Amino acid sequence: MASCVARRALAVGSRWWSRSLTAARGSRPLCAAGGAGAFPPVATTTTRRHLSSRNRPEGKVLETVGVFEVPKQNGKYETGQLFLHSVFGYRGVVLFPWQARLYDRDVASAAPEKAENPAGHGSKEVKGKTHTYYQVLIDARDCPHISQRSQTEAVTFLANHDDSRALYAIPGLDYVSHEDILPYTSTDQVPIQHELFERFLLYDQTKAPPFVARETLRAWQEKNHPWLELSDVHRETTENIRVTVIPFYMGMREAQNSHVYWWRYCIRLENLDSDVVQLRERHWRIFSLSGTLETVRGRGVVGREPVLSKEQPAFQYSSHVSLQASSGHMWGTFRFERPDGSHFDVRIPPFSLESNKDEKTPPSGLHW
Repeated sequence: MASCVARRALAVGSRWWSRSLTAARGSRPLCAAGGAGAFPPVATTTTRRHLSSRNRPEGKVLETVGVFEVPKQNGKYETGQLFLHSVFGYRGVVLFPWQARLYDRDVASAAPEKAENPAGHGSKEVKGKTHTYYQVLIDARDCPHISQRSQTEAVTFLANHDDSRALYAIPGLDYVSHEDILPYTSTDQVPIQHELFERFLLYDQTKAPPFVARETLRAWQEKNHPWLELSDVHRETTENIRVTVIPFYMGMREAQNSHVYWWRYCIRLENLDSDVVQLRERHWRIFSLSGTLETVRGRGVVGREPVLSKEQPAFQYSSHVSLQASSGHMWGTFRFERPDGSHFDVRIPPFSLESNKDEKTPPSGLHW
C-alpha cells in the first residue's frame, strides 16, 4: 500500500470517483499519486479496474492505498471506517457519528413567502429532518493539498482563561456528511497519519472495520461532547451554488462586566454547474436577542476569493461570531462573478445562534 500520496490528484476528480463507485460492482483498488516514473502495472481481475485521476500532476504516478467498498445507502458507518472524502479528496477515519437536524430549503414545502422579520427568516418555513454526520480525523499528509479549498481541517475552542477572544484548535478534525464518505479498506495497521489515530483507535484484525475505539476515545467524546456536538445543518441553493452552514456554540465569557457568547460556523460553497464562478463579496446580517442588528460587508471570505469550477467545485471555511446575548440569528448573501463580468447573489440560509442552557466550562485542551 502506498504511503506517499499527492492528494490533489484524488481531490480534483472527486465527482468522477463518486459516479464510478455508484456504477461499480464489487471492490476495486483505490489509488493515489505517488513517486515519479512510468505508470505501474496493476495485478487485478477482469472485474476490477485501476482508479486514476484525469488530472494527475505531472511527474506523478498513482499507487494503490486501499480497496474501495460499496458506499452505504442505509445505516451508519462504524468507528474506524477508512474513507476518501468525495468532494475534497482527503483520506480520513470515522471516530463517531452525530445525528443532526438538516434544514434543506431546496426541498421545503411550497409555503407562502413571509415578510422579513428581525430574526432574518424572510422566506418559507423549513422542517428539519434527521441526517447523519461524522466526526473524523484527516490524514496529515493530505492537509497541504486541500488547504486551498478547505479551511476547516481544525476545530476551534475557547481557551479556558480570562482572555475572552483566545482560541485554540485541534488540527485535522472535521465533520463529514454521510453522502461524502467513500469507504475503503487497507491492510496497513496505521493507514492514517494523525497524532490522535493510535491514541483513539486500536487495530483488531478480527473486526470489520479492523479499528476499534480505545477507552481514550470514549472518554474524550464524553468529556468534550458539548463543544463538539453538531446539531443543526442549514442548506440552500441559488443559481446552482449550494451553501451549507453548520453553527456550533463555543461558550460564554465575561468581558467588561458583560457576558459575551461565542459561536463558530462552518460554511461550504459548492458549484453544482459546469460554469466557472468566483466569489467576490460577502454580506452578513447578524441579529442579537439584545435587539441589535449588525451589517457586515467585505471582499471574499477568510482572505480568499475562491474560484469554483468543474474540476474544483467546492470551497469550505470556518469563522466565528460573538454576541452580548445568549442567542441570535445570521443570514445574508455571497456575491459571485461570472467569466463575462456579470454578478449574481447567492443566499446564505438563515440560521440560529443558540447557547447551551446547562453550560459548563469548556475544555482547556485535549482531555483523555
